[in-house]
Amino acid sequence: MTVGFVMMCHTALDRAAQVARYWASNGAPIVIHVDKRVNRPDYTAMVRALADLPNISFSPRFKCEWGTFSLVAATQAASEQILAMHASVRHVFLASGSCLPLRPLKELTDYLDAHPYTDFIESVTTADVEWTVGGKDFERFTLRFPFSWKRQRRLFDRYTELQRRVGLKRKIPDGLIPHLGSQWWCLTRQTLSAILQDPKRPRYDRYFNRVWIPDESYFQTLARLYTTSIESRSLTLSKFDIQGKPHIFYDDHLQLLRRSDCFVARKIWPKAGRLYATFLTPHPDREQQAAPNPAKIDRLFAKAAERRAKGRPGLYMQSRFPLKDRENGKTPTPYSMFQGFTDLFENFDGWLTKYTGAQVHGHLFGPTHAEFSNGETIATGGLSNVATLRDYNPRAFLTNLIWNNRGERQCFMFSPRDTQAINWFTATDPNAQISVISGAWALPLFRSNQDFSAIRRDAARLQQIEIDHLAILRTMYVKARVRIWTLAEFIENPMEHLQTILNEINPATARALAEVPRMVDLTGFGQFLQNLKNQGMQPRLMGDFSATHDRWPNIPRQERPYLIK
Repeated sequence: MTVGFVMMCHTALDRAAQVARYWASNGAPIVIHVDKRVNRPDYTAMVRALADLPNISFSPRFKCEWGTFSLVAATQAASEQILAMHASVRHVFLASGSCLPLRPLKELTDYLDAHPYTDFIESVTTADVEWTVGGKDFERFTLRFPFSWKRQRRLFDRYTELQRRVGLKRKIPDGLIPHLGSQWWCLTRQTLSAILQDPKRPRYDRYFNRVWIPDESYFQTLARLYTTSIESRSLTLSKFDIQGKPHIFYDDHLQLLRRSDCFVARKIWPKAGRLYATFLTPHPDREQQAAPNPAKIDRLFAKAAERRAKGRPGLYMQSRFPLKDRENGKTPTPYSMFQGFTDLFENFDGWLTKYTGAQVHGHLFGPTHAEFSNGETIATGGLSNVATLRDYNPRAFLTNLIWNNRGERQCFMFSPRDTQAINWFTATDPNAQISVISGAWALPLFRSNQDFSAIRRDAARLQQIEIDHLAILRTMYVKARVRIWTLAEFIENPMEHLQTILNEINPATARALAEVPRMVDLTGFGQFLQNLKNQGMQPRLMGDFSATHDRWPNIPRQERPYLIK
């Protein structure tokens, strides 16, 4: 037999025993190390379950803790035992209790027979490592780390910072060039025995005893001293997420694991019964697979890592709410906001629905309630039209609405009378299309039957609100597509401006307008603005309206044209 296995187990011992029995039944010698923190009854049960297999033995137990030298010490003891007990072993394969063989043992032995003097261990210099998480690439070799990162995090951080401040640095033993890599390797007997029997080993062990995460650097560094042929890769498929935690494989990853052509994979979910049943069942008619090539599935893992880090555009989760302005897209799809259009046109939302096919809402942020399309009180996604609920988090209200209706263009009306909490959000959203007719808010006041003193107060308040909003829309931070017209400018040629808006909403089906919505009667509006001036309030946003005669759009107002039935 050319290969023997060292298994490092600390949990799910029943699954680890199942894998050990599979390898041992096919003739491979196994040495198992069980973490000393595992209680005695569970350990004894595993020993008894495998007692009928003479080529399985158990090594002295160490209390292993992540990031410490205890993992290296346990591996050393188990490796010494397998080399001493099994002289026929030419390669030693280090595996964990959560590993699962993906290919028959014979394929692995045939592969190693074809590479009898090759060590398979990921071993790269710190300058070439991109996957370390949490920093300390080279510092892990020059600083001391006597404290546990998990149990003594405060002491760990403070002592690390103290060493940096005072400039304390350790001397790397002569002849060592620090390398990093996966802890799961397959080394030849010659290389592994040279590491374990080196007269300088006590010195190396003392040095690595204070290195951070030495199981990713001890064998990876020392193998470079003794190997005659090394391939810097692991024969074990192991993938890590953006936080440096291993991906866990479940039953639905069956085809993915098959495609990898790898000999062993970790980390397998203990309850993935389908995976264990599939890969631990002999298939004599199975075709020989190609050499291991985990790169075949790297693209999927890269996409998963990107999804994990960035999320989906416009989707927010309470457990992972993004920092401000660091979202992967504020919203998922384009939408349109119209300000002033319902003040200038009659039944504008009905006309817009007809020409765009979009879902057109009224004033979503109106003062009394959210005006959903078709008068609905509950929108898709369970959004209520109650203003109190909406105003608790207006941005979440808008993003939820767009996310839950992302298959359909969303349009809504806006006004200085509405809640203004979303102004910056929409202005900095690349998906937003914002069209503003400034000063149109004055038209409802013009047609109202209030005392003129009340009208003047409302006009002053609404004008200041719109001035503040327009200032936002004209800043350098705006990413939305913004069009702003004064009221006077818009009514000079409304058809042209409306055509521009519609072409942008739906360019694929753009067609020339045959009708526009009916405009409200503007007779006397110029005098109304002059009256506001006479009362001490200066209208600034409507454009040039003469008090002596009214300016009308090029399209005359008739009895029936432009009405939407």
